[in-house]
Order: sequence, then C-alpha cells, then structure tokens
Amino acid sequence: MALTKALITPFEERQVGQGTISYGLSSYGYDIRIADEFKIFTNVNSAIVDPKHFDPASFVDFKGDVCVIPPNSFALGRSIEYFRIPRNVMTICVGKSTYARCGIITNVTPFEPEWEGFVTLEVSNTTPLPAKIYANEGIAQVLFFESDEACQVSYADRQGKYQGQQGIVLPTV
Repeated sequence: MALTKALITPFEERQVGQGTISYGLSSYGYDIRIADEFKIFTNVNSAIVDPKHFDPASFVDFKGDVCVIPPNSFALGRSIEYFRIPRNVMTICVGKSTYARCGIITNVTPFEPEWEGFVTLEVSNTTPLPAKIYANEGIAQVLFFESDEACQVSYADRQGKYQGQQGIVLPTV
C-alpha cells in the first residue's frame, strides 16, 4: 500500500541502521527521520507557554546535522517523509527506544484518515544535561491501523488546520 498509494515519500523499503539511528520499513510500521531544520525552545523572553497565543519568538531557528536541545527543554522538527494517509487508515507515532533510553522523548499526535503533510515532531529533553538529536536519522516509529471500512468524516473533510503542512508548524487555534 505504501508504494501503490504514495503513502510515504521518500519511502525506504528496508530498515537502514548501519552506523545510524535506524529508519525505514520495520516489521509493522515505518521509522521516520527528522530533517535538519529545528526550532529550539528558549525562554529568554520569560514567556508563558500558551497554545492559544504561542509566541514564535520563543524559538530559535537552527539548521544542521546535530541539534543540541538544552536541559529540560524541547525542540520542534519535521519529518523528511511526506505522508498521505488513506481514508481507512489511522496511525500512532511513538518515539524510538534509542532516544527514550537517553531521556529524550518524541511526541507526535496520530495521523488521522486523509491527513497529509510533513510531520511536525516535538522532541523533549527530560534530562538535566544537553541532548543531541541527529538529523537525517530515525526519530520515531509510525504504526498503521487499517480499518475494513472508510471513516465517515476524515481530516480532509473537516478541513483540519494542519492539513498539507510543509514545514515545522507552530500551534494554531
């Protein structure tokens, strides 16, 4: 299905992991990579985090092969892969154990039926030390759940606010 419906672009047909944090097709899912663009959270402005009025100045933009997330902070990134979810499929995305074992948590919401776009990833450093994130390597695993029937109302039908996102997208209400 991934190839015939262009579900994931680019698509790696096998697990790649020699010398890198693995990515590509896995047993029951797909390990996505994080791109080399990041928004690193900073509180230099003593802002309050408010999802209804998020201040973009709370982030520092960074582009590079290794992103260092400050202690007890987070960064936003985006997947290298672009997703097109069919109407009868739902996904759950979970962080990779290599990062989790270092106190680095990746949070992503489900990809709803007929959602498409690059995935915005939130990567939290729960440790009291700086943490490295490696661009162009695995960051999370997407698990796919196929229904035997299509949903009544899809994300596209609702004209979801994150539909077709092209880069790192900040919270919107």
